Amino acid sequence: MNLGTEFLNSAIKRLSYYKELGDKTFAQLSDADFHFTPNAESNSTALIIQHMAGNMLSRWTDFLTTDGEKEWRNRDTEFEEQHLTKPGLLDLWEKGWDCLLKSLNALTADDLLKTIYIRSEGLLVVDAINRQLAHYPYHVGQIIYLGKIIKKENWQNLSIAKGHSQQFNQQMQGKG
Repeated sequence: MNLGTEFLNSAIKRLSYYKELGDKTFAQLSDADFHFTPNAESNSTALIIQHMAGNMLSRWTDFLTTDGEKEWRNRDTEFEEQHLTKPGLLDLWEKGWDCLLKSLNALTADDLLKTIYIRSEGLLVVDAINRQLAHYPYHVGQIIYLGKIIKKENWQNLSIAKGHSQQFNQQMQGKG
């Protein structure tokens, strides 16, 4: 294996992890929870999903051959309430991730130094991937934070619980 292949495998692994965190958050939310906003300036989970899916479908459809900002994308409407149900939002979420992961899985190490375009700006494929490795986890973090606000004491932790780091580390070392 070479560095390019390792990078692609790592990117797929990391992005899949953030998708899983989103999935685990959604499992804890009701239909109404997806539309909660803490204030007028904040986005709901529904709007974040709409935006992420729109971005993924635009960026990763024909990734190597067309501009990542597709003519058919209307980014502004991604931030308008579409009144989608939980199943509708989850379907949109899956479509976006499916497009992204299929495109990433189709790439080879030789593709990493090719130039692609987003809004007519030339980017190396490796840079475009890194750009999305920052963008999508940013939004998943927002989704998780909204979930914690909504669920309060009923939130089911997705990582190491507060005050349990030492216990977790001991378990990882086989001492627990």
